[in-house]
Amino acid sequence: MISLPAIDMAATGKNIAKMRQNAGLTVKDLQIFFGFATPQAIYKWQHGTAMPTIDNLVALAMIFGVTMDDIIVVDTDVRAQISA
Repeated sequence: MISLPAIDMAATGKNIAKMRQNAGLTVKDLQIFFGFATPQAIYKWQHGTAMPTIDNLVALAMIFGVTMDDIIVVDTDVRAQISA
């Protein structure tokens, strides 16, 4: 069996919200940057009900001046099990 780490979506969302605030940006600012018609995707990221796509994660890392690893929170207590 191989243990795979799982992303903690709620903690990652809190990270995104904190980094956005620390950068002095509003949800509207991110909405405009990404060209979204509504801010719903950003709110879903922040609430941990959805994850940004890889492209959007790369963009967030650039905006916040961090790495993607700094944004994503990996839950080490909960691991998916697969058979090799």
